[in-house]
Amino acid sequence: MVKTGEYNILKIKKETDFGVFMDGGDQEILLPKRYVPKGAKPGDELEVFLYHDSENRLIATTDRPYGVVGDVVTLKAVDATEQGAFLDWGLMKDLFVPLSQQMMRMRKGQEYLVRIYLDELTGRVAATEKIDPYLSNEELTVKEMDEVDLIIYRRTDIGFVTIINNKHTGILHKADQVKPYDIGDRLKGFVKAIREGNKIDVVPGKAGYKKVEDEAGKILRLLQEHDGYLPYHDKSDPEEIAAFFGMSKKTFKMTTGSLYKQQKIEFTKTGIRLLD
Repeated sequence: MVKTGEYNILKIKKETDFGVFMDGGDQEILLPKRYVPKGAKPGDELEVFLYHDSENRLIATTDRPYGVVGDVVTLKAVDATEQGAFLDWGLMKDLFVPLSQQMMRMRKGQEYLVRIYLDELTGRVAATEKIDPYLSNEELTVKEMDEVDLIIYRRTDIGFVTIINNKHTGILHKADQVKPYDIGDRLKGFVKAIREGNKIDVVPGKAGYKKVEDEAGKILRLLQEHDGYLPYHDKSDPEEIAAFFGMSKKTFKMTTGSLYKQQKIEFTKTGIRLLD
């Protein structure tokens, strides 16, 4: 069974002057000529994305949209009407956001964080700003120290609410932020802790020693680029460390401590120095 709004591996059933028809089981799905790879012939299998065109026909494309059903993405509005707004998602036909799925009226030219979904009534792919109903921490699919994909969702007094793997929510605390973030920013991170009630704390970067190894290379490179000396140490301002190294002060101290034990750097009264 084919899945609308997702990638499908389908076999070319027959050729026509205006494209090829893909075998969709109980239906034939047109892949317009402009999207047919050179040399493709009946019997070949292709990965195609399926969606409905302006005439409500299920159609295939080899173009890749900015997201598929279930993804949370930031998209720009290219038009707004009384019925809803249209977002550019990388395909010829824009993605529709019904007025009922908007938090406030969308405006042309503005970017919005939305979730792509399949409308059960029409069978068409659409988008919504009302993301919360699709997020739940009741049954977690992650555990502590797991590496995860994060999206900055909204600000709070203690940091940011993030979307984890398009499924859960977690808190990125101010103390763990290594740089300024905007709503919709995407980053790699890991689960720092899971607290009572399945509340999740997340941190940017990689967990544990993997993170130390990556950041150690960065510090050594920066030392080499600055004649073997950098004026940063364990008393330096956390914001200055974050701005220069792109890491938290905690990570900086952990990493420089590891490099010191490996006799790759030494600490001075005013900074760190590369050892030969």
